[in-house]
Amino acid sequence: MGVRAEPSGSESDVAPGPNDYVIRVFDHPADIPAAAWNALLAHEADPSPFVRLEYLCALHESGCATADTGWQPGFVTLWRAGSLQAACPLYIKQHSYGEYVFDWSWANAYEQHGLRYYPKGLVAVPFTPVPGARLLAADGAARAALVQALLQRTQDQGLSSLHLLFLQDQDVRACATAGLMLRHTVQFHWHNRAPGTPTADEDGAETRFRDFEHFLGSLQQDKRKKIRQERRKVTDAGVVFRHAQGAAITESDWDFFYRCYERTYLEHGNAPYLSRDTFARLSRTLPEHWLLFIAERDGHPMASSLIGIDAERGVAYGRYWGALERVDCLHFEACYYQPLQWCIAHGFRRFEGGAQGEHKMARALLPVRTTSAHWLAHPAFADAVERFLEREGSGVDHYLRELERRSPLKPPNEAPAPLPHNRA
Repeated sequence: MGVRAEPSGSESDVAPGPNDYVIRVFDHPADIPAAAWNALLAHEADPSPFVRLEYLCALHESGCATADTGWQPGFVTLWRAGSLQAACPLYIKQHSYGEYVFDWSWANAYEQHGLRYYPKGLVAVPFTPVPGARLLAADGAARAALVQALLQRTQDQGLSSLHLLFLQDQDVRACATAGLMLRHTVQFHWHNRAPGTPTADEDGAETRFRDFEHFLGSLQQDKRKKIRQERRKVTDAGVVFRHAQGAAITESDWDFFYRCYERTYLEHGNAPYLSRDTFARLSRTLPEHWLLFIAERDGHPMASSLIGIDAERGVAYGRYWGALERVDCLHFEACYYQPLQWCIAHGFRRFEGGAQGEHKMARALLPVRTTSAHWLAHPAFADAVERFLEREGSGVDHYLRELERRSPLKPPNEAPAPLPHNRA
């Protein structure tokens, strides 16, 4: 299986081999039929809005994820009898920014030995460390064929390596079967799951929290106290919140959010990854997938947080935040407590807090393992990285065990927490 190089902006076709697939590579995501791509995504066990073609197109068409920014798209698709059977977002990367699975030390090692690490191949959603489907496929055979097509393209283009980030379980198994090395990292997610209540059905509707106080009752006493204190500091500072969802988010709301988002990056000495145009496109093409919280004081907006939502699956994703004024604990309120309260009220089953951030655990976002897959063309470096990943994996296992011992949840046999006299 191979891919014939074609001029920029065109498709590449390969005559069907024994697997009867035709491989086409697109250097502009908008050239791919969106309905076919999104249908494959909907078929996956762990889809997310960030892998919808509209999201990837917004990143490309706003100029944020293009060859000029070091993200050269070459989306790989497999077809049979004119029907899309498998697809993934492949980028040729000239750096490792915006990935959240860090391989800078690998690049440095290549450079020290006089070798080029860049360009490399990357299957990921730019600037979006949300785990889920990456290898979209109609069935297991198509998924396996897609992995082989990616490896072949990596070799044909003389890339140093191939990396697939934040994979769902089916993708992990396909990559492992193909001989790719696995790497594990840790994120922190919250689950709307009340302990000690019966489960009525496979969705577990009866196990969900009734309200925020019911959720707090599932935590250890010191964690409950800390959260109430943090929320009270924000309230005592005169800060109130409003939220808007989907088409109800106005143009001025988006403008204010972007001021906050941009400020966060500039305060850390960096330009933001995403432009105002990116969010304008996302608000038009995927309006139903956004929830915006805006903090106000004395009638004036002063902070905001943007949440991605998948109402069909009941999953919310913490994405971006920023503030124009400083208030103690405002970040926790905007990024965790307001979204969790909203998730409980709307019956959402999970809130994903994004990359890193052990502090999230004190807010009942618990550790989960995330997995990426890697292939390096250079045999000696592949061997060295494999040994490194074995050591790193043992460290991640130890870290997860330590985090489990520090769980903020009450032990199962602990009595229910009394309600406070003054609720936060």
